[in-house]
Amino acid sequence: MKRLHSAIVAATSLAAVAAAAAAAMHFSPWSTAQRIDQIAGWSAELNTAAQDGCPVESPDGLSLYMASNRPGGMGLLDIWVAHRASMDAPFGAPENLGAPINSEADDFCPTPVRGGGLFFVSRRAGPDACGLGDIFFSRLNRVHGWSDPDRLACAPAGPNSALDEQGPSYVEGGAASLYFSRSSGGVPGDIYVSQLEDGGFGPGSPVVELNSAGNDIQPNVRKDGLEIVFSSNYAYAGARGAQDVYAATRDDVSDTWSQPVNLGEAVNTAEAETRPSLSWDAQRLLFGRAPVGGPGDIYLSTRAKVKGAGA
Repeated sequence: MKRLHSAIVAATSLAAVAAAAAAAMHFSPWSTAQRIDQIAGWSAELNTAAQDGCPVESPDGLSLYMASNRPGGMGLLDIWVAHRASMDAPFGAPENLGAPINSEADDFCPTPVRGGGLFFVSRRAGPDACGLGDIFFSRLNRVHGWSDPDRLACAPAGPNSALDEQGPSYVEGGAASLYFSRSSGGVPGDIYVSQLEDGGFGPGSPVVELNSAGNDIQPNVRKDGLEIVFSSNYAYAGARGAQDVYAATRDDVSDTWSQPVNLGEAVNTAEAETRPSLSWDAQRLLFGRAPVGGPGDIYLSTRAKVKGAGA
């Protein structure tokens, strides 16, 4: 696990983020979400008749990662990526990442980090498998491609368990940490956090203020560690049915999170909204939406930073 720890640090230490520098961010309300294949100029192949979800931007905003079981993959859910030349350019058609990231099993919940690292979840088998779906980490070499993924340690030493881990979200600010959810078909999800130690990521601890009697899953944390979005079917105020996207905030990375707030009708519907993610500047929210029993599509909502707010 020393090698994994070194790879994560090397892939994410190009410019550490000071949480205090972004503590005073203020934004407008979220816009009405739009299917990303219907955004002018964006590729019509960003959504298909297959399952498309787990969307997340790269930190530079030029790559869009997703999970899909569309034709052309390696089997079941695969991780795909679409690119654009600049922040003003449209995203092109997604490309399959191929091996060693993808396998014949489900590979999903991609989370790119600065420096070319990628966290993701896979249900691939192996003698070191921890459970249903485990969190992996791979590093991109511009010449040699993706490294063989390292499976994070099993509980009790590490964050992977006998259940299904989903939605890894790496936070650099303060003590480096990894947020994720843990659930199975018969066990409602809860949100956990693991701290980066010398030997890799340690055991997951439940984030009690964000967990409910419902299914709380797939967290994503803003780059400064002060805002989190996740999916839940708990009957909080404003719940619209199935899974909705919620947000919580805190003033400092050492504080507990606030009461989760439903993002409202601009984002949530009676259908299931899942795996939300914030862009690096926190002005774009990507998420999946699926009708009951149907395949999902990827949606985008935006907000603007309020002029005069803190940096």
